[in-house]
Amino acid sequence: MVRVRVTVVILFAILVFPNAKAESHDPLFLDDTALRVEITAPFSRLIDERPKDEEFEGSFSFKGPDGEAIELDLQVRARGKYRHTNCDFPPLYLNFKRSQLEGTLFDQQNKLKMVVHCKDSGRYQESVLREYLAYGILNALTERSFRVRLLDVTYVDSENHRPRMVRYAFLIEHENRLADRLGLQRKNVFPASVGALQADHVNLTSIFQYLIGNTDFSAMLGSEGECCHNYAMFGTDDGPLVAIPYDFDMSGFVHTPYARPETGLGIDDVRQRLYQGFCQNNRYVEASVSEFLQARDTLYALVDDQQALGESVRQSLAAYLDEFYETISDSPRVDSEIRDRCLQMTGAG
Repeated sequence: MVRVRVTVVILFAILVFPNAKAESHDPLFLDDTALRVEITAPFSRLIDERPKDEEFEGSFSFKGPDGEAIELDLQVRARGKYRHTNCDFPPLYLNFKRSQLEGTLFDQQNKLKMVVHCKDSGRYQESVLREYLAYGILNALTERSFRVRLLDVTYVDSENHRPRMVRYAFLIEHENRLADRLGLQRKNVFPASVGALQADHVNLTSIFQYLIGNTDFSAMLGSEGECCHNYAMFGTDDGPLVAIPYDFDMSGFVHTPYARPETGLGIDDVRQRLYQGFCQNNRYVEASVSEFLQARDTLYALVDDQQALGESVRQSLAAYLDEFYETISDSPRVDSEIRDRCLQMTGAG
């Protein structure tokens, strides 16, 4: 395995949006201040070769609460599926030495996924912030969701083949830390039926997927022997499975330039909403809709407070939320657009 030196510097920056819950057992996700990060790595090789099994070794430093620099050893590699293959800049996986993290901002955070810009343009930079907001919306609705932390990253190519650049990115809570926070276990199993899933929660996330205009997911089906498509399963030894979604880049809310709706659904634009929840859980639609109605002001505030997005983009996102709330505020439309569009499904494939 080839190991290459990497240097990262982190500074605290601006407040982004309030937590879904005030408390957290992990300091990295305790609040939502953006972290200013400088990463020095052989990005030319990482981007051109993008090996998934080769880690580039280095260091990671940031300023603690007292202003003193803290330096950690780090290994970084390329990751992802669609974005790994199709993006100019692949998503990253950060691997720290657990023994060095105790008492720091990254306590217990030895493995983290980092979402980055796909291509070097303003539109793709905007997409990173939009996807970060999508996670924030779900965080505001339920603690059973992956927490995120915004980064303001300066990338420095250690081989001097690429110019220095500053872009937004964000970190995603590791699934093991999420499981520990919720008192659950990670389960890489296919649900035997829709009834094996925690019904109220999967319905809430189905309404969330409808809100963001996402059809690129399945809480039942996966591929290559892994469950499930953009859902992670958690549970206990004898309770229902808790399905938690991730990866929202194909949604209308995020609206990446490469986003396309799933084929065969009868829609030709990702900004067209199509409900993909399960018919078996229609009895929870009313309660889920009520949760979204109660969170309305909070969700609009999340969008409005994301000042890194231009005013016209924030207005567009607010208008997209308007369309959603017009639907769920009208009982006949809840029936025609949600309950009547549900998926009838009984088993995993």
